[in-house]
Amino acid sequence: MVKTSIYQIYPRSFFDSNSDGIGDLQGIIQKLDYIKELGFETIWISPFYSSPQADFGYDIADYYNISPEYGTMQDAEQLIAEIHKRGMKVLFDMVMNHTSDKHHWFLESKQNKTNPKADWYIWRDEPNNWKSIVGPKGWHFYKERNQYYFASFLPFQPDLNYRNPEVKKAMFDVCRFWLQKGVDGFRLDIFNCIIKDAEFKNNPFSLMHIIPSEDFPGGNFQIRKYSLNLDENFALAKELRKVVDEFQPQRILLGEVFGKNEVKKKYLGENNDGLHLIFLFDILFFKFNADFFRKKILEYEQHYPFPYTPTIVFSNHDQLRSIKRIGNSLEKAKLLALLQYTMRGVPTVYYGEEIGLTNGNIPIKIGKDPIAKTFSWVPQIIANMLPVAINRDVCRTPMQWNNTQKNAGFSSANITWLPINKDVENRNVSQQKSEKNSLLNVYQALNKLRKENSAINSGNIEIINTGNKNILAFLRTFEDEKLLVLLNFSRSKITNNISQSIKEVVFSITNKKTFDGILDGYDGVILNI
Repeated sequence: MVKTSIYQIYPRSFFDSNSDGIGDLQGIIQKLDYIKELGFETIWISPFYSSPQADFGYDIADYYNISPEYGTMQDAEQLIAEIHKRGMKVLFDMVMNHTSDKHHWFLESKQNKTNPKADWYIWRDEPNNWKSIVGPKGWHFYKERNQYYFASFLPFQPDLNYRNPEVKKAMFDVCRFWLQKGVDGFRLDIFNCIIKDAEFKNNPFSLMHIIPSEDFPGGNFQIRKYSLNLDENFALAKELRKVVDEFQPQRILLGEVFGKNEVKKKYLGENNDGLHLIFLFDILFFKFNADFFRKKILEYEQHYPFPYTPTIVFSNHDQLRSIKRIGNSLEKAKLLALLQYTMRGVPTVYYGEEIGLTNGNIPIKIGKDPIAKTFSWVPQIIANMLPVAINRDVCRTPMQWNNTQKNAGFSSANITWLPINKDVENRNVSQQKSEKNSLLNVYQALNKLRKENSAINSGNIEIINTGNKNILAFLRTFEDEKLLVLLNFSRSKITNNISQSIKEVVFSITNKKTFDGILDGYDGVILNI
C-alpha cells in the first residue's frame, strides 16, 4: 500500500522566475515552501526534458537534457535536492511510448532500412487499420525510407518499437539515469500503448465506438484490441518494477493506463509486483451526486482491495478542470476535496485545484495545443459542450498567486505563454490564505489530517446506509480508531439520525465544533465515534 498525497505541476504554467512568460524549474523551486506548507508529500512534474515543444514536453528529443526554456541540468538537480530537503518526494513524468521526431534515434532510424536504429521505431511497407488516439490517422509515410511509421498520438510523436530489446534497454537506462539523480519515481505516460501486436492484426470495427472513452479500446469506430493493453504491456510493468527496485529507498511507479478495472489491475501485478499505482480516470468524469461516488467506492474496493491502493484524481493537464463539472462552485469543490481525502487511496491534486482555478476562455481556433489544432474545425459551441478537452490550453492557464501583481503574480513578462484567467480576483493564493474557510485552507487542513490520522491514510472503508440518497456516508477504521464521514451532496439542510456515539468533530467544512445531526447544504463532517 502506498501512503502519500500528490501535487501535480505543469511547469510551463506554475511560476516564471526569469520573466519570459513561461514557467520554469527555478520557479518551482521558489514555490516549494508553498507546496510544503499546503501539506503535500509528493510532487509530480510534467516533462521538461529537451523538446521542440510541439506537444509542450510530451515530445522528447533528449531524455538526458533539459529544455532551455525550463532551465538546465543544474536546475533539475537543485530541484530534486530542494524537494528532498523539505522532506518531500518527486516524480518525474516519463514518456516511454514515443519520442519527438527530432530525437536523434528517429533521425537515424528514418534514413534507411539498414541503419543501426532502423527498427527502433514501428515501420511498415503498408499500414494496417490502426488509428491515432487523437485523430483518424495513425500511419505516416516517409518517402526517403519508402515506409510508414506509426504514431499513437500526433504525427511528430513516432512510437518506439519495444520488441527490439535494444529499445527497452535504452529506455530502462534513461530511467536509471534519473533514479541515480535522486528522483523518487515516475509518472508513466500512456503506459498501456507501448507494445503492439507483433503480427499487426487489424483492430475490429465497431459502430458503438465513435470516440475514445474510459475503456479506451474505442474511438474512430474501432476497438483497439491489437494496439492497446496487450499482455506484453503487463509484463513490461513488472520488468520496469525490477529496475526501480534496484534503488533504495523505495521508488514509485504511477501509470497512466486506460481500460476496464479487470484490465487495469493487471498492471499492478498478481502479487503487487507491477506498477505501484495506476490512475483511475473514470472518476474524472464524475457526476456530482452521492450515488455515483457510493458506487465508485464499492467498485474500487472490489477491484483494488488492500494491499492495492486506488489513486483518486479529479483533474489533470489533459482534461477539463473538475470545477467546471460543478458549476465553478467553491462550496461544492470543498465537498469534493473532503471526499478525495477521506476515500481510501492516494489523492492527486492538479495545480490550481486548491484555489478553484477555472478553465480558461481560449477559443479552439487560436489554441496552441496541437490537439486543438487538429480539431480546429470543430465549432466553438460544440467544443464547449464536450465532456473532454479537445483544446487542453483551457486547463493549463498560469497559476494565480495574487490579485495585486502583474499577471496574477505568475510572471512579470508583458505576454505570458497562455493568458491569465479573468477569475483572478477571488481565486488566487494570497487572498485564500487569509480567508479562514477558503478552499485552499480546506486542502491544507485535509492534508494535515490525512498525515496524522491512520484511519484515513491506512484504514479500511465501509459504506453506511443513512436512508437518504443525498448523503454519502462511510466508516474509516484502523485498529481502535473509527471515523464516520458524512457528505451532503444536496443544497438543502438534512437531518441524520446517527446511532453511533459521537466523541468529537474531527473536521467540518463549515467549522462545526459539535454535531447535532444536521448537515447544511454541501456540508461535510468527519466524526470520531
